[in-house]
Order: sequence, then structure tokens, then C-alpha cells
Amino acid sequence: MKFPSDWKDFEVVATGGSEKLERWGSVFLLRPDPQAIWRAGFDFLKFDKLHAKYTRSASGGGSWEFIKKMPDEWVIGYKNLKFLISPTNFKHTGLFPEQAVNWDLMAKSICKATQSKSAEAVTVLNLFGYTGGATIACATAGAVVTHVDASKGMVEICKRNCKLNKLPATSVRFLVDDCVKLVEREIRRGKKYDAIVMDPPTFGRGANGEVWKIEESLDYLVGKCRELLSDKPLFFLLNSYTAGLQPTVMKNILARNLGTCKNIDSYEIGLPTGEGIVLPAGCSAIATWR
Repeated sequence: MKFPSDWKDFEVVATGGSEKLERWGSVFLLRPDPQAIWRAGFDFLKFDKLHAKYTRSASGGGSWEFIKKMPDEWVIGYKNLKFLISPTNFKHTGLFPEQAVNWDLMAKSICKATQSKSAEAVTVLNLFGYTGGATIACATAGAVVTHVDASKGMVEICKRNCKLNKLPATSVRFLVDDCVKLVEREIRRGKKYDAIVMDPPTFGRGANGEVWKIEESLDYLVGKCRELLSDKPLFFLLNSYTAGLQPTVMKNILARNLGTCKNIDSYEIGLPTGEGIVLPAGCSAIATWR
């Protein structure tokens, strides 16, 4: 398992009872977590610094209970990166901190590939890009990124995150689109990318109501993405949180679809907690050529 060790503005304070108590900057939030099925070490609602708790509804969705005054939106940093944080109606905050593991990995790969002054910028396609954690990491490292998500609202937050990080307008291309249709269209256009990042949901709908089911669509999409890789690809990163896919499953999908590459690594991702344990937070697989 891999987990980030350089966070200063984020930490998982405690876990248990299918919940996690987190610090986001100076704000403390209590959110559901289906992995934390063990017994909690104390009553989280008695934690005197708690600002808000998210409670799921029996009919679906849920809502926030605000316990202390807190900002509607604030900024946290990871190394040289900055991100907007804001609690949403779907329990999320606009960022998945465990992905710092992959941000570091991609940034290192991009920097190495472009260390020569004569080297061209690495082109990256970020599918299901959400609010742009991977986009910010790759663009800050020097890549030119095409950021794709079916949600206009998420793409707008990514734009704001790019401005927050003072990225040049030319470093990120923003697209509100269905990822499968976008990939098929880019193939017809003859477009090529040096690296592809994909963090698909278990279920979703595209900009025009297209249905995405990971068990039915993932293998096809990865196969089509192979046609978008340049003659000298850098990496293909596949991430999954909600589907519960095993790392070996993801490794097999990359191996079956990407052809010859230098290496394929697959691994669980987690978050260290204040209790001295690690909270599982999904898994990733990455194929590398250089």
C-alpha cells in the first residue's frame, strides 16, 4: 500500500463506526467512510473542534449539520499546490487527499521527461478530471493538460484551481464532455497524448445523459485510449475508489489493452491516521514506458 506522508494542511484524526474525522486546514469535518467498519475509539460528536458532520439519508443522498461557524470555501496546500475546499451535498469536499501519492508520481515522471531544454512539453489527457487535482499536479510540473469532465460545475472549479495556482492559460484545455465520446472523437481527429490519467466513477451520466457503468465500460475505454497514446508515451494511470476493484484487476485491464510497456505497477492507496493505522482509500495501476 502507498500513502502520502507530506500533507500538512490535511490529516485523518480518527476513524471508526463507518466514519472518519478529518482536519482540512483549520476546519474539522466528520464524514461517512464505508471502509472504517471497526469500532471508533471515542465519540466523534464530543470532539470539541468539530465544525460539521455529514449524515446520509435513508432515501439517498444526505446533508451537512453545521456545528461551528466555518467558511463556505477555503484553500489548503500540498507542497507547491493549492486547492479550493468546500463541502458539497454529496459529502465530498472537492479533493481526494490520498491522490497526492499519484500527483507526486506523475509530477516526477513529467519533470524527468522534460528536464532537457530541447524536450517538448508532455501532453496529458485527464479523463473524469473532477476538480483537477491531477490536472494541477501535471500542469505545475510542466505538462500541457486536456481536462475532461461531464460536470460543468466541476470543470469550473478546476478553472478556479488553475488560477489559484497561477497556471498559464495555455497549460490547460477544459472540456465539458462525456469521456467515452470525447475519446472516440479525438481518435477520429488523430489526436495524440503522451500520458493519460483516468479516475472513473462506478456509475455516472455524461453531459448529454450518456450512461457510464464501470464494469461494462472501463475495459472498452482503456482499449480506445491506447489509440490516443503518442509514439513515445510516458504513462497511463488508472485509479478507482468507489468500485472496489482489486489492484490486480486494474493491472490486468492495462496489460490486456496497452500492449508493450516498460512496467505496470498496481497498488492500494491509503491515508495514515492519528491512531497509527491506515485507512484504505482505493487503488491505482500505472503503466510506464520510460
